[in-house]
Amino acid sequence: MNEQNIFIVRCGEVALKGMNKPYFERMLVDRIRARLKKINNGTDLEVKRHEGLIFVRTDKSYDKELIVKEISKVFGVASVSPAVEAESNLDKIGEAAVEYMLDLIEKRGVKTFKVEAKRADKNFPVKSPDIGRIIGAKVLIGCKVLKVDVHNPDVLLFVDVRQGVSYIYDAKVSGFGGLPLGTNGKGMVLLSGGIDSPVAAWMMAKRGMMIEAVHFHSYPYTSERAQEKVEELASIVSGYTGKFRMHTVNLLPIQEEIVTKCPEEETTILVRRFMMRIAEKIAEKRGCTMLITGENLGQVASQTADALVVTNASVTMPVMRPLIAMDKVDIMEKAQEIGTFETSIQPYEDCCTVFLPKHPVTKPKLEKILESESNLDVEGLIERAVESAEVINIYPR
Repeated sequence: MNEQNIFIVRCGEVALKGMNKPYFERMLVDRIRARLKKINNGTDLEVKRHEGLIFVRTDKSYDKELIVKEISKVFGVASVSPAVEAESNLDKIGEAAVEYMLDLIEKRGVKTFKVEAKRADKNFPVKSPDIGRIIGAKVLIGCKVLKVDVHNPDVLLFVDVRQGVSYIYDAKVSGFGGLPLGTNGKGMVLLSGGIDSPVAAWMMAKRGMMIEAVHFHSYPYTSERAQEKVEELASIVSGYTGKFRMHTVNLLPIQEEIVTKCPEEETTILVRRFMMRIAEKIAEKRGCTMLITGENLGQVASQTADALVVTNASVTMPVMRPLIAMDKVDIMEKAQEIGTFETSIQPYEDCCTVFLPKHPVTKPKLEKILESESNLDVEGLIERAVESAEVINIYPR
């Protein structure tokens, strides 16, 4: 076997970027390298791109499963395979394949296999189907307990023949795909303690967008434990995005003003408009180009089509709603996949449950909402809220 651990990383959508492909590949290499630096401080680690693939090489002391897990969480990675390499001639490839399969027999008790060969080097004198047959025969001779099963093998053994060096592997661990972080600007996500907004943040990060977050609370009506819950959610998200800033804002003074001076049924939509304005102000200061929310069409009173139109009218910055047409079940499944679901369903209140009207308006009219806001010192309330914002640095847990 090799003196190093070798991992083949496939780029997925990045490979379709045409003339910009080298830029996206470089960004992906940087993201993988940064991701792996926290393991053994990144020593004895090499990440290079070659012929449309990215190759990661580490010292044998590295935990291979941990490396695969970390690489697969990097946005832009379609799949990753632990591999071994051999000189590109059939005898050397055969020897490496036999050793590889003997290792799998010992560790996993495999009994059947199939070889799938690919000849990336078109100057190699043997065509792909013949490579597969020849290597398969060598494995049968070298591993007496194995049989070929072309329909349902225990192991599908891949042989990738390239110029000078060939690679042998059996697993393709799926990544999340998407685009490397930092290739699509920065957005400010309105992060609550619910199921939706962490998923929305994750989905925009998957499209290459760096994120920051703003979280609204209504302390002391909302508890410190509710705040800790949101910090935990943010930490889970940062496991994919890397560290980011979360700005926390106490919304209670604004809520009390609205409850005192505006119609009860408009409370929810008015509060939502203030949240958007505050988030926009903070986003502008932080160099974000858009807001991100977890809103889902028709899910609650503030997310009807009419309500979203009125909410949008409160800001000039574009608002991204990646969950807008998803079913709630699909959102919950994604939350489970990325690891936020169990934290999101913890029963701690958030600011949206404070002063909740019995019959919130579902078809608000902008003229009436503006009339109600005329009873408030809108600019003053926003300015004080932005000035009072506290910053928490979020790190992967």
